[in-house]
Amino acid sequence: MQISLSSDYFDLFDLPKQFNVDEGKLKARYMELQRMIHPDKFAAASEAEKRWSVQAAAHINSAHDTLAKPLSRASYLLKLNDIDLDVETDTQMAPEFLMSQMELREALEEIPSSADPYLAVDKVRKVIREEIEGVSLAFDRSFSAEDHTESRNRAREWQFLDKLLSEVGEAEARLDDDA
Repeated sequence: MQISLSSDYFDLFDLPKQFNVDEGKLKARYMELQRMIHPDKFAAASEAEKRWSVQAAAHINSAHDTLAKPLSRASYLLKLNDIDLDVETDTQMAPEFLMSQMELREALEEIPSSADPYLAVDKVRKVIREEIEGVSLAFDRSFSAEDHTESRNRAREWQFLDKLLSEVGEAEARLDDDA
């Protein structure tokens, strides 16, 4: 079986183009594809075939990484539908969401001066994870309904929340360093 390096990631993994994926099927297909292109199979091959196997492995790894992570998968689905998330130039977002972001950022900034900074980290992280869960469900509903404007808005919010969650991890690491 030949692997097409131009196939989209869902086709490569024989998955429907939808947000929720069968993670077991994703992993099983990943292992199957990895076995097909294992370097041992190309040890006696031509240089062109060896190069192709390296490119195929990179394509498969990229596809797996994208589909295995919900936010990456959501962004990829939008990309397949020619929807750009361009967060850098599009700053319009729902006022309620922006207020929530400001409150979370303030809570993040207050962590070092909290009576129990680790408890403060846990509280902020919990709120962000709950918001991410809600946004991911809203993305799935809107994408399934083919409301790509709403899907894009939810994905953009998700990106902001994901970045904020990373910043919480960084704040916790600084607490560990200072301890």
